[in-house]
Amino acid sequence: MTKQFFGTDGIRGRTNAEVMTAEIAMKVGQAAGTRFLRGTHRHRAVIGKDTRLSGYMLENAMVAGFTSVGMDVVLLGPMPTPAVALLTQELRADVGVMISASHNPYEDNGIKLFGPDGFKLSDEDELAIEAMLGEHLALADSGEIGRARRIEDARGRYIHAVKRSLGKDVRLDGMRIAVDCANGAAYKVAPSAFWELGAEIVALGVSPNGKNINDRCGSTHVELLQETVVSSSADIGIALDGDADRLIVVDEKGRTVDGDQIMALIGSQWAEQGRLAGGGVVATVMSNLGLERYLNGRGLELVRTKVGDRHVLEAMRKGGYNVGGEQSGHMILLDHATTGDGTIAALQVLAALVHSGKRASELLHLFDPVPQLLRNVRFAGGKPLEAASVQSAIAEAEAALEGKGRLVIRPSGTEPVIRVMAEGDDAGEVEAAVASICAAVEQAAA
Repeated sequence: MTKQFFGTDGIRGRTNAEVMTAEIAMKVGQAAGTRFLRGTHRHRAVIGKDTRLSGYMLENAMVAGFTSVGMDVVLLGPMPTPAVALLTQELRADVGVMISASHNPYEDNGIKLFGPDGFKLSDEDELAIEAMLGEHLALADSGEIGRARRIEDARGRYIHAVKRSLGKDVRLDGMRIAVDCANGAAYKVAPSAFWELGAEIVALGVSPNGKNINDRCGSTHVELLQETVVSSSADIGIALDGDADRLIVVDEKGRTVDGDQIMALIGSQWAEQGRLAGGGVVATVMSNLGLERYLNGRGLELVRTKVGDRHVLEAMRKGGYNVGGEQSGHMILLDHATTGDGTIAALQVLAALVHSGKRASELLHLFDPVPQLLRNVRFAGGKPLEAASVQSAIAEAEAALEGKGRLVIRPSGTEPVIRVMAEGDDAGEVEAAVASICAAVEQAAA
């Protein structure tokens, strides 16, 4: 069965339009609450959010939904997605909710759900919740309606957990760190965690107003962070996204370090320390061939999945891996968190700097990425990838890149777009491969 509301990372859309309305949020609360009313104990949901203006509306709607079916609610306020996953476990809750659209602009919002184990819901649970959205669900008796309360120490609990991911010998004294929190969920906890470990902090993106989340800041817009790192003589820059499950790093020279380089660092260092599980790292089909070659050269495997941190996590759990992520910056370190956590990943990078005594520019560029090109082709309808002319163009491109590169061609799961990516040792061949396939898709879709 195809899901209509849930995508690769929960439910997401423009607020007060599409699927992100107060009405639907309340129904999701009722459905998720009903799904997780298991056993005779007093049931509990945990709700966190980022800093979007619409978070107030959706939070209240979900409280109404959960309490109406008899589930108590604990409100965390603005907190990173991984904090919600952590506190769902710690508070012995039955379900956790993060209200966020991650790196999207403020006009969008979303709902991510976690089970009592702190992991994102299975397809089975999401399909069951979707099915209930159109049903009349049984409401609690008047005396059994749930209660809601806000806890004041959520930030402290998360900061403690984040710091616990490091060895007790690691301190950041003498290190100047520029931290861009994207005016999002980590605007208080991330700078505080780094400061408590001894670092001097240059804070950016820590003045949310409901509308400036991810606005020319954070992991998708690192230009200001690059300028600040250089102008303030910082040792390193840390960029998080709106819900702080992504990490992009900037070295002291202002150069960006993407998720592939971060995975190379953490994976290889954990392998040297005997901490790497599964004998490799899990990433998506979009990770650069240079990462694969780097890991292979150290006797490590790169397992590739479909795009989306959910698919990465599924492969990690199935194969027993503890390091995985995406080129875009999602970093999943299962020894310390059940979902992507940009702050914990940043601390692993900082610990590597402390232990090595090297500058960020010396330590964080472990391989040279091969030329990689991604283009999107819009189409009005039909299935252009099935056209004989497109299949022929793909076959020719694969033959040209054989042994020297690879192709990834996939339809978008959220819009009428074909994504065409090629990478290889020869930039000209990569450009030619992408151009020929895009032209064939455009002609077939005309």
